[in-house]
Amino acid sequence: MSEKNSAQIWIDADACPVVIKEILFKAAHRTQTQTTLIANHALHMPPSQFLSFIQVMPGFDVADNEIVKRLNVGDLVITSDIPLADEAITKGAIALSPRGELFTKSNIKAKLSMRDFMDVIRSSGVQTGGPAPLSQADRQSFANHLDRWLNQNKR
Repeated sequence: MSEKNSAQIWIDADACPVVIKEILFKAAHRTQTQTTLIANHALHMPPSQFLSFIQVMPGFDVADNEIVKRLNVGDLVITSDIPLADEAITKGAIALSPRGELFTKSNIKAKLSMRDFMDVIRSSGVQTGGPAPLSQADRQSFANHLDRWLNQNKR
């Protein structure tokens, strides 16, 4: 296992696309980085001493709260959940969406405001549609940000 003080990767695994999980599994093994998936349903993952899984009870924000509870400064959180990204950043972690969008102190509040605005729009009955399918450019952006973080956090 990686050193206790080494930065870790935490995956909000309930909604993380399979292709992104596969990139993370390979990266964890290649760089010997402890990576933990947290979800409220069982997941399949390859055997590795660098991969672990925590299953939480179903419920609103249960997985998110578990991630926040376990986070350390400098850890990487993979999530498309903007409130979780905000909490991770507040704790000194790095937050990256599966689409390759890096959440930062300078952009997270605007993203929270837009999310809240869209919630109001949807609750008033306006159909806003879902996110676009994960593109090759999204995957590449994700892989690039992940590689930068891994290179910065080598032991």
